[in-house]
Amino acid sequence: MDYSAYPRHDVLCIDMRSFYASVEAVKLGLDPMKTMLAVVGDPSRSGSIVLAASPALKERYGISNVSRFFELPNDPNIHIVPAHMADYLQVSVEITRLINQYAPKEAIHQYSVDEVWVTLDGVSKLFGAPIEIAEKIKQDILESFGITCSIGIGDNKFLAKVVMDLHAKKVGIAECRYEDVEEKLWPSPVEDIWGIGGRMKRNLNRMGIITLGQLARFDLNRLKKDSVSWVNNCIGMHGELI
Repeated sequence: MDYSAYPRHDVLCIDMRSFYASVEAVKLGLDPMKTMLAVVGDPSRSGSIVLAASPALKERYGISNVSRFFELPNDPNIHIVPAHMADYLQVSVEITRLINQYAPKEAIHQYSVDEVWVTLDGVSKLFGAPIEIAEKIKQDILESFGITCSIGIGDNKFLAKVVMDLHAKKVGIAECRYEDVEEKLWPSPVEDIWGIGGRMKRNLNRMGIITLGQLARFDLNRLKKDSVSWVNNCIGMHGELI
């Protein structure tokens, strides 16, 4: 396929690993990637939500951001701390300031407190290729804040975000250009793709679409027709689109 007419940019999607838990671990002088730590909304309530779990806690006990306080195992090695939102916002601001050393403010697009897009167009002469800049930012964040981040690189925000979710969270930094989509993204289940939730997944699965590659190859007219039919059924059953 000829991609010469497609707009090309150098975009990073930077995600802080288990951000709240990492900030709390650093405050305690602990390694965020090795310590088992849970940030709980209100530790005085057993039903309170676990707002963040460190990677080690997730890996060992399967704790996630939808778990409840009472679901945490009785393990003395688990650090349980209350949430300190002001601290997380402050660290987020400081990280953005660090990134601003590599790109102008207008090229930095905050997606959430722990995730940001950075467009690097025109800065290669100053700092090197996108992969080199990603490595520098990743190292700077680790050295300055003790926090590990994952970085996706793409021709646009979508590719940078999706390759970050699918690959960079496993290897640290991953890149996906238009030419890489079929190899790197198509094998993935549709529910792993940013923007596809549970309802859309079920609708696509009913159409026989399981992977992103199947979605990409699906007949567009049929996809539109079946999608409109699905929306109308939802409205008919519930009186509103849900």
